[in-house]
Amino acid sequence: MLESKTQKKIRIAHEKDGWLVVKLIQTTMNGIPDLMLLKAGRVVFVEIKRVGEKPSPLQEYVHSQIRKKGIDVFWTSNPEFHL
Repeated sequence: MLESKTQKKIRIAHEKDGWLVVKLIQTTMNGIPDLMLLKAGRVVFVEIKRVGEKPSPLQEYVHSQIRKKGIDVFWTSNPEFHL
């Protein structure tokens, strides 16, 4: 499945569950995850990958920096991923 289709399924499922889902297209930070989810004072980032792929070293580094700030970061290739 294409990354974009996986991303769309995850976005729709979370929006139905009350999350505000923001697709991060271009930021001033390389390696930032694809989606930012917001709900009830919670912020979560999700990196979407194609099956068999994993985050790049830069993405892993950025994810670790976000986690150090106390913010959850996940990566998945599963279109059924749900928080």
